[in-house]
Amino acid sequence: MAKRTDCYADTSAFIAFLDRSDSFHALFVRLFSTPPPLYTSALVVAEGHGWFLRRYDQHRAVQFLAFLDALPGLTIVGFDAPELVKAGRLVKKFADQRLTLADAHGLAIMRDLRIGCCWSTDRHLSLEGVPLVI
Repeated sequence: MAKRTDCYADTSAFIAFLDRSDSFHALFVRLFSTPPPLYTSALVVAEGHGWFLRRYDQHRAVQFLAFLDALPGLTIVGFDAPELVKAGRLVKKFADQRLTLADAHGLAIMRDLRIGCCWSTDRHLSLEGVPLVI
């Protein structure tokens, strides 16, 4: 049996799965039904929490965190000073793009861990040649 490919999950993938009004909701329901080992950034967790807090309320923001806690096979990569340096280099390298620090950290994680799959609805997360699900 072939090994399942690790994937990186961006904020937009979690939002699309959890927000039924998202146009990509059905796709991410299918993907999250049998997810491969997933990686994400601590900055994605912060972005997602903030998105649900601003869009909905504290209850939905906490539900988002509970979903991540319960998601099997999810690894959250921390964001410390060395990670800031890596992400900062990518933000500067792609200064002509609208790349957030969270996006850049995701690209650094994918590069460092050689993750060849990214769950995202953001087209710019393919800057380093990493294919997107959509």
